[in-house]
Order: sequence, then structure tokens, then C-alpha cells
Amino acid sequence: MRRAGSSFGPQERLHLSTPGPTAQPAGLRKDTSMERLWGVLQRVQRWSPRPSQTIYKLVEGTQQGRLEEEEEDGEEGAEPPSHFCPMELRGPEPLGSRPARQSLGLWAAGRRAAPYLVLTALLIFTGAFLLGYVTFRGSCQACGDDVLVVSEDVNSELGLDSHQGTLYWSDLQAMFLRLLGEGRLEDTIRQTSHRERVAGSAGMAALAQDIRAALLREKLDHVWMDTHYVGLQFPDRAHPNTLHWVDAATGRPGEQLPLEDPDVYCPYSATGNATGELVYAHYGRPEDLQDLRARGVEPAGRLLLVRLGLISFAQKVASAQDFGAQGVLIYPDPADFSQDPHKLSLSSHRAVYGHVHLGTGDPYTPGFPSFNQTQFPPVQSSGLPSIPAQPISADIASLLLKKFEGPVAPKEWQGYLPVSPYRLGPGPGLHLGVNNHRTSTPISNIFGCIEGRSEPDHYVVIGAQRDAWGPGAAKSAVGTAILLELVRTFSSMVSNGFRPRRSLLFISWDGGDFGSVGSMEWLEGYLSVLHLKAVVYVSLDNAVLGDDKFHAKTSPLLISLIENVLKQARVDSPNRSGQTLYEQVVFSNHSWEAEVIRPLPMESSAYSFTAFAGVPAVEFSFVEDGLVYPFLHTKDDTYENLHRVLRGRLPAVALAVAQLAGQLLIRLSHDRLLPLDFGRYGDVVLKHIGSLNEFSGDLKARGLTLQWVYSARGDYIRAAEKLRKEIYSSEESDERLTRMYNVRIMRVEFYFLSQYVSPADSPFRHIFLGHGDHTLTALLDHVRLLRSGGPGALGATSSHVAPGFQESRFRRQLALLTWTLQGAANALSGDVWNIDNNF
Repeated sequence: MRRAGSSFGPQERLHLSTPGPTAQPAGLRKDTSMERLWGVLQRVQRWSPRPSQTIYKLVEGTQQGRLEEEEEDGEEGAEPPSHFCPMELRGPEPLGSRPARQSLGLWAAGRRAAPYLVLTALLIFTGAFLLGYVTFRGSCQACGDDVLVVSEDVNSELGLDSHQGTLYWSDLQAMFLRLLGEGRLEDTIRQTSHRERVAGSAGMAALAQDIRAALLREKLDHVWMDTHYVGLQFPDRAHPNTLHWVDAATGRPGEQLPLEDPDVYCPYSATGNATGELVYAHYGRPEDLQDLRARGVEPAGRLLLVRLGLISFAQKVASAQDFGAQGVLIYPDPADFSQDPHKLSLSSHRAVYGHVHLGTGDPYTPGFPSFNQTQFPPVQSSGLPSIPAQPISADIASLLLKKFEGPVAPKEWQGYLPVSPYRLGPGPGLHLGVNNHRTSTPISNIFGCIEGRSEPDHYVVIGAQRDAWGPGAAKSAVGTAILLELVRTFSSMVSNGFRPRRSLLFISWDGGDFGSVGSMEWLEGYLSVLHLKAVVYVSLDNAVLGDDKFHAKTSPLLISLIENVLKQARVDSPNRSGQTLYEQVVFSNHSWEAEVIRPLPMESSAYSFTAFAGVPAVEFSFVEDGLVYPFLHTKDDTYENLHRVLRGRLPAVALAVAQLAGQLLIRLSHDRLLPLDFGRYGDVVLKHIGSLNEFSGDLKARGLTLQWVYSARGDYIRAAEKLRKEIYSSEESDERLTRMYNVRIMRVEFYFLSQYVSPADSPFRHIFLGHGDHTLTALLDHVRLLRSGGPGALGATSSHVAPGFQESRFRRQLALLTWTLQGAANALSGDVWNIDNNF
């Protein structure tokens, strides 16, 4: 083989050996250049390590030359071997004609280095393969059925200071917990609860400025406020609400019943007067009113006495209105609170505050933001009631029930008032007068932002209500304190080298006690862009109402992540020494999901994010075991009472919520691939279809079928599985591809908003959580009429539809539901050429 720069051919091979006299073949001239080369090779050999070498030597004395291997252990300081095999093997030559083995020195040195190069290459390849495998497995959160555990070696970032090195999940977790523990959570709760903060008040304006200043001190990337002018309803001091007996002879109002606290009222109640006999309707649910009617007591044309609990004030009043009632009185029954004499309970002369708008936001600008309502035509939300409502105390309710006649209430309707037994009525005639007045009120939301490193235009949002009707310790002081501590903690983390991949947006809401007015107005103002920007909303409202049970009211997309964070998060149980929060959750129920997960209620600010804006949301709450916190929405919701109800564990419980919420925020803002379980909605659809299947025979008899829904569900399942496989087989380091997948994942919730109804007419367009004919619940309620034959099963929507099953309405509902679900499957599939609508 000819080497570059060589001047000798196959017949001019040299035998390289150690220095010294060597017999040369006759006629072969020494080459001085080769001698210099030989000197260089000798120095290389002395510097090289002496591993075991394989030497090929010619075995002589046979008719044909052959090669055999012999192992020679090189030792430090040993001379190089005297014979090497040339790169070309020649046939046998006569003995003594010329040396049988001649070698090229440069090739020999390269050959000794070859094993090290091969070994080094193998080690590099193996290490890179293992690192890539571990990284991909740890970061692909949506590849399997559940969210995968974050590896200690992935989801890392370099600190701002190069000396800090790489920040892994365990580093971020430890940093967060350490910095959070340096705060003053309890002091902030106490101080906030002692301040006046009714929406629109001077005290609220002062608190808003203080919170804005606190955010500015943390040196966030952006801090700002926005102000809305909203229509809020307040009691008229000059003309308070009243309740009178009705004179049986004249039918006119007679003696007045004292309402202990004239400040307690129901915002958004219809104003005016209502007169009629009083009947007892349990919790005021549609099924309660249907049961009342079945027992021969007609609610229509009468006033209803209903208990606090199970459903919201707004739902109670809406149900009463749908069944034809004239007005509603709402009271707290002692049976719904703890009977333990060692525990605090609500005083019998306390009434409970609650708004009665069946919706969220400013009801006088439905579907539109209240930036300048004077420029828009006057409209009202369809969720505003047309009948008056008023809270009363347990003492007043007891006085009324004592005068009831008629059938005895069912056993499960009996309460703990000093009346035995409770009767359904009718009772005495009453006259209710409600004189609340509407006022245009400025409210201010406060925002603070930490910009993301790679996806700054995607926001992980966390918020808490700031206002309160009374002291509001549990209602809003706890959430506000946790929000401020999280702002301080994450700001300190940024100073220590953390930079989230996505932006963190912290918000303090105003107007929450009037139906999440502040948050809803913000959503309405940015509806066209939020589904492109907001990844998840985490609510801190109602975070601490006890310490026995832990609940997460959430979208299905977040269930797997919540479980994963509960397992990973270093959060101690606030009331069980030596246990983690996850161990507490599964202690009495191995199905953690049945123990923890709850649907999002309309009264939560998180509800509007999901049902209106299509953003997955979660609200964490610690509650008492089976009983409600007795002082919520009363003047007794003080810091002192909350501290006593929790037996001194308020700081520990609030800290547990902060730790859990903060670690959830780290995962959502830091993971390369969004950890949202987009396959979960296939199970949700299947669960509802199971209820619909019961009526397949009834529909078939009418020539109708639910096959379209089944097909759309199948397409969604296939699209979700296809996306999983794409993610699993993709290159994890491809930043463009990762962002593309994240965009598809973060918009899944938005896909379930019906695009076929108006957000102004039907603001809650979500087909699973919303309200209206486009929802799966409405379809199921309508199909039930095939057997009941009447509108009773429709509950709160019964007054808006004709009685009985209607085929045309069913077909429209089916089309609305099917194409929303099919649209979600199409969007999840990706590009239009990958979509196959096959019905």
C-alpha cells in the first residue's frame, strides 16, 4: 500500500527494529529520511502506555506461511517488539532471501492506538445513548397513560451564574421549600383579615395599593393593574329589607319579624315585594322541589324556606323560580354543622351572605368586559333571578317552622332546630320586601409576572380573591397571604438562578364575593387571546376551611399531574405526624382519585377559566370531615375563629397548600413537555355515554341513534393515542417540535368549548362543565324525558323548554355535542391532512 509522501513500493519494504547493527539485504541502501522517521516512532512508543498487544508472526517451516496471535503484556520501560506484520501479507519466500516480515513504522504506531480509539468511541456512544434514553423517558410526560415521574437528571437548566451549575428538579424543589419556609405566612393572614376590603370601599383601594407595592418590591418583570367599572348590588341603608307576617283576614302585611343583621343580604336578588304562604323545601334542589310537589305540596305561588348547603344560593333561587315560587328565604340549619360541643359552631342568630346570580362576572355586561359599560346597550344576564331572596338566621327559621302545618317532612329532611317534627307546610303567610340597589363600582385586579425563558408567551396563572364581605379570613385572607408568599419565593428563586420555561402570572382578584367578577371581567376582556396564552389556572380561594380532608376541584387534564406531584412533593400532612399528604389521602381510601378529586363548582373562580375560557384549572382545599366550615360568608369569619377551628394548625395547613401549589407551578412552568393528560377526556365521554346507553332502546324505537357520539369519541381516542406515539418517537432535543406539541396539548380544554353557540348568549360553552343545550348533561336530561314524560328532570332549565321529549331538539343537541367532540379530535390530530372524519 502506497502512503502519501512515500517513495518506495511493495518491493522496498523495510524491517523496523530496535537500534543497532542489523543485517541488510544485498543491494538495499539505507534511507536517511526513514531513519529520522524511525527516531520519531521510538519516542512515540516510549510515551505510549503498554497495554496487552496482539502480534502477528509468521510461522516458518511450513509450506505456506500462516499467521498466529500471541499475547504480549507491555510493561513500562520495555522495548518495543522487534517484529511487526506489514499491512500486506506476502507469500512464502525462500529462507535467507530477504526478511519475511517488514513493517511500516507509522502504521504500527497507529495500530497500537486503534483499540483505545475504538474503546473511547464505544464509551462515548454508550454514555450518550443512556443519557438520551433517561432524558427522553423523564421528560415525555404525555407518552404513557399517566404522567411520568420526573427524573432527577432531566428538566434541568443552567443557573444564571455559571458557578451555580445545573438546576435539576430536586434542586428546584429543595430551593423552593427552603425559601418558602423563610416567609411570614401567618402574620400576613392575620393582618389581611383585620382590614376592611369590601369591593369598591376605601379600605379595598388602600389594600390594592399595598399589594401592588409589595409586588414592585419583589422586582418582578412586569407589575400592573386594570380597573373595571362593574354593577354591584348593595343594601339600601335608608330602606332595609323586611319580613312581615301577613294578616290572614286582610291579606296585608302585619307584624314585622326582626332580621338580626340588616347588612346580610343576597346580591343580585330581584328587588320588590313577594307575598305568599311559606313551604319547607329542604335544600331547594330540583329533586327536592319535585319531591315536594309529589307529596301534595305545591311550590308554585308560594315562598320557599330552604336550608344552606349542597348547592349554591344562586342554584336554590333558580330552581325555586323554575317551579313557580314567589320568593326564597335561606337559613343555616344546625344539622349541617358540627354538633361537637368542643368545636365552634355558628350562632343561631347569624345569617349567611351569598349572591344569587346564576353565573359569574358583572351580570349587567354579560359576555363583554366592563371597561366602559356606558357605551354598550343595557343588557342583563339570563342568570339574574326574577324573584326576591333573603338570608335569615336559624332563630327566625325556627320561629317560622313552629307555625307550619301539613304533612311531616321526610326523615332525611329533618334538621336540628328546636322544632319537632319539621313539616312541609303550608305555613303562615309572609311578605318579603327586598330593596337592594345597584351601584357602578370600580374594582381593580393586580398582576405580577415572571417572564419565561423559552416560552414567555405561554402563561401559568395563579390567583386569589382579595375582597371579602366580612372579615373573610378563610374566604380570602388565606389565599391572598399564600399568593404573596409564592410571589416572594419565586422571585427569590429567580435571584438564585431559576428561570421558568414559561411565564408565571400572579393575580390578586377584586369583586370575588359578587361571583368572581374581577376574574370573569379579565377573561371576557381577553377571551380572543387567552386560549392561545394561558396554560393552566391555579386558584388559591377557599384553600383552608379545615384540616381533615384534602380536595382538588379540577379539570380532568390535571388529575394525573396532581397525583404525580402529591407523590413527589415533600409536603407533610398538617394533622398526621410522620405522614406525607399523599399518605394521608390514601390512608382511608386506596382510590386516591375518589378521595380527592371533585368537579369544578360554578362559585369557584377556577370554573370560569375552564367553562368559559377553555383553560384547565384547579382549586385546592382542606376541609372538615363531612362538615362545612361554619363561619364562611359571615361576620364570624375572623382570623381568631379560623385559628381556633383548626386548633392552632392554621400555619401548618396554609403552608401545606403553598408547598403543593408551588411545586405544581414548578412542574407546569419548567417541564419541557406540558404534563397535561389529554387522553383523560376519552374516559369522561365514556362515562357519560354509559348513562346515555340506558336509553338506546327508547331512541331506536323512534328511529334515532347515538352512533355519531360514539364515532366522535372513537376519533378522539385515536387522535390522543396518535399524538402520544408521535411524542414518544420524536427527538426530545428538537425545540421547534416540542413547542408544537405543547401548543396542541395546552389547547385541548379549549377544544371542548362549543364553537356553535355564542359566548354572549351561552357564556359557559364547555360541553362537559357548561350550561345550555350544547352540553352533554342537557342531552342526557332531555333523553330522560323519554320515560318521565315531563320536565321535572330538567330542574333549573325546565322553564325554558316545552314539556316532554322533542325530536327536533334532540337532533340539534346531538349535532352540537357531536361536532364539538369531533372538532376536539380533529384539532388533536394536528394537520388537516392527518384528519379522517369517518362517520
